[in-house]
Amino acid sequence: MSSLPRPALDPELDALLTGMPLVSEITPRILADLRGIPAPPVEPLLRGRTVDRRDVTVPGSGGAPIPMTVLTPAGAAPGAPCVYWMHGGGMIMGDRFSQLDIPLEWLDRLGAVVVTVGYRLAPEAGGATPVEDCYEGLRWVAGHAAELGIDPGRVVVAGASAGGGLAAGVTLMARDRGAPAIAAQVLICPMLDHRNSTTSSRQYAGEPGVWTRETNAFAWNAVLGGLAGDDVPAYVSPARADDLSGLPPTYVDAGSAEVFRDEDVEYATRIWAAGGQAELHVWAGGCHGFDALFPGAALSAAARRTRTGWLARTLDRLAGA
Repeated sequence: MSSLPRPALDPELDALLTGMPLVSEITPRILADLRGIPAPPVEPLLRGRTVDRRDVTVPGSGGAPIPMTVLTPAGAAPGAPCVYWMHGGGMIMGDRFSQLDIPLEWLDRLGAVVVTVGYRLAPEAGGATPVEDCYEGLRWVAGHAAELGIDPGRVVVAGASAGGGLAAGVTLMARDRGAPAIAAQVLICPMLDHRNSTTSSRQYAGEPGVWTRETNAFAWNAVLGGLAGDDVPAYVSPARADDLSGLPPTYVDAGSAEVFRDEDVEYATRIWAAGGQAELHVWAGGCHGFDALFPGAALSAAARRTRTGWLARTLDRLAGA
C-alpha cells in the first residue's frame, strides 16, 4: 500500500467500487482476459435516439484501414458542430464505442455530429501509431465536412483517459502541421505523461484501484516499447511538449483521488502560462473515470453537466464568431 496520505473517495463512489473486480496491476494475462470479454453492443445506446449511423473505413497511419463511425442527429441541418471522439482504455484495450454515452449526450443536447475512431492498440501497434491513426481520422473528417453536414470551424476533439491523451496529442499535431482546424479540445481525466512520477501517481499505488500507478506503467510500456527519455514524442506523451501556446480552448477535468490528477492540473496550468484558455475541474473524491463508470452517481452528474455547459458555451461563441 502507498505510504502517502490520499484524498478520500466520494462516499457514493466508494460504495459503488466495492462491486467492481479491481486489481493492483494489469498484467499480460489480465489484459488478454479483459480483451476477451465481449464489448457491450452499441445498439442499446442508440435505441430511442433518432440517429443516422454510418460506418466507414479510412486510411490510418501508413495506410492501414481504420474503422470509424459517424453518428448524425436525424434531420440535422448542414453546419452542425462535430465531436471527434477518442476512446479510453490505456491505449491497450477498448474500441471506438467505449464511453460513447459521453459524446452521445452532446449529440442529444447540442445537435453535434459524433465521429468515433477505432485507432490501433498497443502493444501490437505502439509508439506514435495510435495518435497518428487518430490524426488521420481527423483529417478525413475535415476533408469530408460538407458531406458529413458539419461546420469545419466547429470541430471539437474529445476523449477520456487514454482518449483524452490522444486528443491532446492530435491537437498538438494539428497545430504543428497547420491543419486540420480544431475549435476546442475536451480532455476527460487524460493520460498525458509517460513518466508516471507525480505525487498523485505515487498516492495511487500498491493496492487495487480503477487505474493504479502500476497499471499505468504497464500501459505506457506497451505503448512505448523501447522508447525512453527524449525519444518519446510529445504527441504520444503530451506533457513532454515544450510549447503549449497556440492551442484551442481546452477543458480538462479529473478526480482528486486518481493517478492522473497532478499531470492534468499541470497541463492546464501550462496552457495558462502560455497565454491560452483552459477550464480545469478537479472533482473532490472522484476516482479515475468515475463519470464514465458510474454515470448515475451525483458527482458524475455534476461533472457531466458542467462539461456539457462549457462545450455549449464554447460552441455558441464559435457560431457567433
